[in-house]
Amino acid sequence: MPITSVTKDPEALTMTVTADFAVPVQRLWDAFADPRELERFWGPPTYPATFTRHDMVVGGRSQYLMRGPDGDSPAGFWEFLTVDAPRSFEVIDGFAQPDGSANPDMPRMRMTFEFSETPEGSRLVNTTWFGSAEELEQLIGMGMEEGMREAMGQMDAVLADLEAFAAGRGAVSQILSDTQVRVSRVIRGTVEQVWRAHHEPELLKRWMLGPDGWTMPVATAAEKVGDAYRFEWAPVPGGPADGAPPFGFEGELLESNPPHREVTSERMIGMEGPGTTNELTLTPREDGTTLLTVVITYPSAEVRDMVLATGMTDGMEASYARLESELVGV
Repeated sequence: MPITSVTKDPEALTMTVTADFAVPVQRLWDAFADPRELERFWGPPTYPATFTRHDMVVGGRSQYLMRGPDGDSPAGFWEFLTVDAPRSFEVIDGFAQPDGSANPDMPRMRMTFEFSETPEGSRLVNTTWFGSAEELEQLIGMGMEEGMREAMGQMDAVLADLEAFAAGRGAVSQILSDTQVRVSRVIRGTVEQVWRAHHEPELLKRWMLGPDGWTMPVATAAEKVGDAYRFEWAPVPGGPADGAPPFGFEGELLESNPPHREVTSERMIGMEGPGTTNELTLTPREDGTTLLTVVITYPSAEVRDMVLATGMTDGMEASYARLESELVGV
């Protein structure tokens, strides 16, 4: 078990958890910065977590859902107050309602996560500040300490699993819920470069092409919240897609926090009915690469499965491989 001590101070209204790991500080930090890794330990084994949002920047927000053995689904959120990679971050931690908003009937806490080097590897000191003695007693009584021990007891296995999250594995899709899919890819390029590649029309036309045999004659990007965007593709004459009909997507920029996160609506041009909501998050990594995640929310499970069956993930991987080629040497 990595936890070496748990100290509760009723006068200071704090609980401090100290845990030691046989890995460098950066490796420990990366486990918290990557939602794919974080959800493998943030929650006891009987209540595994799924993160539907995780933008680890000041002013950013995380949202997660836990699934219990009896079908219950407690939800939570973090609001990031400070982020000093790879040394510390501070959040407001709270309980959430099914839509991700704060649950007004449950307490909020302030939490700090501090990472430091040790002769054997690294140390995490996690301190929680409660609003009152009653809140401290309530949450400890709900099993907060036991849950933390069980959750961090899973971390050694996660930290040892470097291969699963290494660069070069290609785009991977994961079903998060009945209507949500997350696509992840480590891109060899900085956050700023990857963000620019998503917003400069001439760059978009060179990499966002999907499978071979297509061109992108129209790439109108949205510049500010409320702006519309429009992307269109056409087959290359004589190419592998020759004879296929042209198609396109359009939508609106709903949220933007350059160069880390944006949310857009999306619908196929000429199609009736509701479209999707796409949340793009870019997270910097220690080696200068960028973890790109896109959470796509579909109107139904049927639409989700239909789109996945078209080979969407393979098409996105082909595009991201071109994106890397564009960024090499930049």
